[in-house]
Amino acid sequence: MSLLTELTDLVSQAFVDAGLDASYGEVVVSQRPELAQFQCNGALPAAKPAGRNPRGIAQDVIDRIEQDNRIEAASIAGPGFINITVTDTALATHLQSTIAVGRLGLPEVEPRSVLVDYGGPNVAKPLHVGHLRPAIIGESIKRLLRFQGHDVVGDVHLGDWGTPMGQLIVEVEARMPELPYFDEAFTGPYPEESPVTIDELEEIYPAASQRCRDNPDVAERARKATLELQNGRPGYRALWQHFRNVSIEAIKENYDELGVEFDLWKGESDINDLLAPLIERLVAQGYAEESDGSLIIRVQTDDDNRDVPPLILTKSDGATLYATWDLATIQDRIESLGIVEMIYVVDVRQSLHFEQVFRAARITGIAGPEIVLEHAGNGTVNGPNGKPFQTRTGGVKTLRSMLEDAAALSLSKMDARDLAAGYPQEERLSIAHLVGLAAVKFGDLSNHRESNYIFDMDRFTSFDGKTGPYLLYGTVRMSSLLRNAKEIGVSPGEIVPPTREAERALLLELARFPEIIERAAELRAPNHIAEFAYELVAAYNRFYEACHVLTEEDAGRRAGWVGLVAHTRYALGRLLDILGIEAPERM
Repeated sequence: MSLLTELTDLVSQAFVDAGLDASYGEVVVSQRPELAQFQCNGALPAAKPAGRNPRGIAQDVIDRIEQDNRIEAASIAGPGFINITVTDTALATHLQSTIAVGRLGLPEVEPRSVLVDYGGPNVAKPLHVGHLRPAIIGESIKRLLRFQGHDVVGDVHLGDWGTPMGQLIVEVEARMPELPYFDEAFTGPYPEESPVTIDELEEIYPAASQRCRDNPDVAERARKATLELQNGRPGYRALWQHFRNVSIEAIKENYDELGVEFDLWKGESDINDLLAPLIERLVAQGYAEESDGSLIIRVQTDDDNRDVPPLILTKSDGATLYATWDLATIQDRIESLGIVEMIYVVDVRQSLHFEQVFRAARITGIAGPEIVLEHAGNGTVNGPNGKPFQTRTGGVKTLRSMLEDAAALSLSKMDARDLAAGYPQEERLSIAHLVGLAAVKFGDLSNHRESNYIFDMDRFTSFDGKTGPYLLYGTVRMSSLLRNAKEIGVSPGEIVPPTREAERALLLELARFPEIIERAAELRAPNHIAEFAYELVAAYNRFYEACHVLTEEDAGRRAGWVGLVAHTRYALGRLLDILGIEAPERM
């Protein structure tokens, strides 16, 4: 149980004993830490329905909670705010109890089957900076919900079934018409080896896209090729499978470097066989109707104060679209995986698309009321000009080159501070890689997921301020102190009541852990984790300066302080893991 929950239970009972509703007893962290550690604002809203003065209610509550030995002081502020400070013994006892349980005060949850859909790279395209946000935000949300105790799977959901596939087929045919994939009379078997490498595909993709923009005839051939691929033309399917295989291999390498892991490597193509029966059912049951040759599902409701366009199931030529595939994917995830909650970490600019899809899923009964469908939209990573990185224009920085730049700059800044000096070169490079990753990830995740931000490599790789390298340096200092303590025979002891303000502040910071986790999970907002990790390291650094742990003469206090450092290191490790950040052992 968290400290806030303990205090809320205490104050809520005091409200009940005063003849008022328990809901008024919620305790929160004080907005004025110079006055008190915690506060309760319930006396003000309780006053009017009770016909009483809020300060009188506050005094009644204070008279009751002051009898509890955990309360150091309670007082009234302003019109009826209740300020609360706990005893140092209560603070230490609470923190020690969270260590014993092992979940840092985080309550158990009833596990839900959750799927996080994130990443969404396209086959045949290199991952670029624009892929950063959904990948690391989705990874963090997945880890956060797992840490809470939910059953969570991550699905990359590859873009492998749309018009770009037809464009690739037409472009490869123009370049290598002799390949058997284009001969409808060919009966196989088709070659096992791909006719193109990933490097060649990455050159062919933008060229194919440009040719279709420049030439309507080529665009029409690409459209027809896409439709034939989706309808099962053998040669096109075989060639497409090569595109997919070589792309997935390269994409996995990129995500491995980023520290992003997926449980499922499914794509849009995996639900192709579900499309025809689904469309047939929706037509038969009257959910889908014809409009200008297309099949649509109307999703507008009487309560809407704006136009919500219908979802298009099929175009006039019978071709399916992203919305069709997303509907079938929802059905598949519910039926084959037993998923009850789906979180889509996709560009916030796709909000209308997901609103249409989710409404259609509800209207048609694909997703019942018990199924949670949520679009956790992300903003864009912007260049120095403040504009989002584009996907089909020249000069786009690849994800791999960005990570290489981050590692190189991190190594330079480590050298400037004499960090990792004298270490073997291989270890120095490994540390620089971790520092670079931390810089990039924290630089992104410290922003709210819906926000757009300017990517500033120099600022992100700084060891000063609110940055990933700052967190890693703090982590390494904790690990170093614990190693030194072990060398001189000092084991972590039980948390002792604090006697210094910096020590007390660190305990109070650690006590916030459960609420931060729950709030971040509720809002799908890893920036709360990033902010808390920074504040925890800052509080530890102040403690480190004020309390000379290993030279403390009182053996019991010295062991207790080592225990506090160990607990802080453990809590920080959990936060970094949720952010997908790995810390080196030394620096």
